[in-house]
Amino acid sequence: MITVNDIAVEFGGTTLFSELTFAINENDKIALMGKNGAGKSTLLKIVAGENKPTRGVISAPSDAVIAYLPQHLLTSDDCTVMEETSKAFAEVLNMKKEIDEINEQLTVRTDYESDEYMKLIERVSELSEKFYSIEEVNYEAEVEKVLKGLGFEREDFNRQTSEFSGGWRMRIELAKILLKKPDLILLDEPTNHMDIESIQWLEEFLINQAKAVMVISHDKTFVDNITNRTIEVTMGRIYDYKAVYSEYLELRKDRRIHQQKAYDEQQKFIAENQAFIDRFRGTFSKTESVQSRVKMLEKIVPIEVDEVDTSALKLKFPPSPRSGQYPVVVEGLSKSYGDHVVFKDANMVIERGQKVALVGKNGEGKSTMIKAIMGEIDFDGKLEVGHNAQIGYFAQNQASLLDGELTIFETIDQIAVGDVRTKIKDLLGAFMFKGDDIQKKVKVLSGGEKTRLAMIKLLLEPVNVLILDEPTNHLDMKTKDIIKDALRDFDGTLILVSHDRDFLDGLAEKVFEFGHKRVKEHFEDIKGFLAHKKMDSLKEIEK
Repeated sequence: MITVNDIAVEFGGTTLFSELTFAINENDKIALMGKNGAGKSTLLKIVAGENKPTRGVISAPSDAVIAYLPQHLLTSDDCTVMEETSKAFAEVLNMKKEIDEINEQLTVRTDYESDEYMKLIERVSELSEKFYSIEEVNYEAEVEKVLKGLGFEREDFNRQTSEFSGGWRMRIELAKILLKKPDLILLDEPTNHMDIESIQWLEEFLINQAKAVMVISHDKTFVDNITNRTIEVTMGRIYDYKAVYSEYLELRKDRRIHQQKAYDEQQKFIAENQAFIDRFRGTFSKTESVQSRVKMLEKIVPIEVDEVDTSALKLKFPPSPRSGQYPVVVEGLSKSYGDHVVFKDANMVIERGQKVALVGKNGEGKSTMIKAIMGEIDFDGKLEVGHNAQIGYFAQNQASLLDGELTIFETIDQIAVGDVRTKIKDLLGAFMFKGDDIQKKVKVLSGGEKTRLAMIKLLLEPVNVLILDEPTNHLDMKTKDIIKDALRDFDGTLILVSHDRDFLDGLAEKVFEFGHKRVKEHFEDIKGFLAHKKMDSLKEIEK
């Protein structure tokens, strides 16, 4: 059991949270929830031992192994996939190396009676006892098994980690965690940059093989599938629910209703007593009564109602100018880089008003297809963008294309037209840019903040074909829901690349699957597609 005892974190006079106490038991699968800025990542780093609290302590058994996967990867760029993954066994291998070095010294030294010699004997005995109690493992075979399980091919093992995308580097880090067999796994936004198949693999691993887990994630389906407990960080304290995320939302709603009722009753009680004090202050016959009520009011502990995000502004895309019947037609399209074939003979017909999802593993060509549609790369085959198709494009690197010298407000003010000009502050507020924040320059914003700002820009452009490449990375659940509702009501054509099943659910009516150098059309929504894929993989296992 790992316990968090009375911890507090303060920055420059501001208290992020205080007096947090909870225990993490074996096999607990905990979702750590709360709005942006509540302190979730800070709390995770403290449990991981990466950060120190201002006050309080984290207690864990001396032999407990805690593995932490940060939001931003720390993978080295100077070694191969095999070398990086083998670092999972660094402690054991270093122990073996030290034992060998001491034994070497003991064979050549002759100062048998000296303190130094005795210290070496004590050290080698201590290390040997520890080392030989560890089950004998063929480390190379274990690394190979896990990497192959995570989708790496044997020829990938000796490639440099720097050659891989964010999703694949995440798997290298996960492989290291799996090989350590930790008592507690801490994950901060693990599904960002991961495709649907790798998310499903991660779910199955966490459910069936991991011990205790604590995760921060904006992927609602992922969180619901893997957790059995939810800890919410809000207003400097925590609420601990023995419930999955979707149940916790209902319980939180009930909690707020009861809080509000108690708060209203307390305010009424205070107002009535204050009115009595004001009315009879200075009246001799009521002096004692007035004094007792003043003392009583001074002792009241104010009831706080937990903050609730009121930014659920209804966003609407401007009406779409009418496009031709087929905004995108792809026939026999092939794309290669040197000897590497991304896909060949791809066919896609997207009709006006359709909402389609492009899915598949990272590196199978989804973003390549979009670049072809946008005319950013050359290719073999035929691709037609239909009559009057006006495309709005949100690239994976869209955030980096913003002008860093403009403020948040100026960025939107430049492109807003019509009625929306009077609602810029409301629009920015819906995406969590409030108060003085809107005067910040774009260059000082985090990646997530830039993503939100780029999304607002896209919302204001009058287009009839929207192409979104991984739009939900870095967005919290509230913002994703706002965007999803707006996209559902969008009357143009939508082409969506996303690994976020909950976001795609109820949005995409047709799926194009990228894999094995092919593009396969599925006339079903994302739920139907995933059910179909599960059946496929079962047949493959049977074969």
